[in-house]
Amino acid sequence: MPTFARRRSATRNTSLLGVIVLVWLLIGVIAGAQRNYYDSAPTNCASTGTIALTIIAGPLNYLGANPKTDCDVDLPQPSQ
Repeated sequence: MPTFARRRSATRNTSLLGVIVLVWLLIGVIAGAQRNYYDSAPTNCASTGTIALTIIAGPLNYLGANPKTDCDVDLPQPSQ
């Protein structure tokens, strides 16, 4: 296969992957809007995380995924 044809094929695959990712995230944004997550500004880590997970989950939201997060993580404290 000539180099030009190989390069064109790689560009086409990259563009297709970019479009798929964009559509995936757009579906996640729509799911968040349908759940009224954007009505007010996120007030804490959990609401911000839930919005981000909903967007990343994309179409999985319509297959029953309802991602939620909890920020009650006990992080180690620095020694004194």
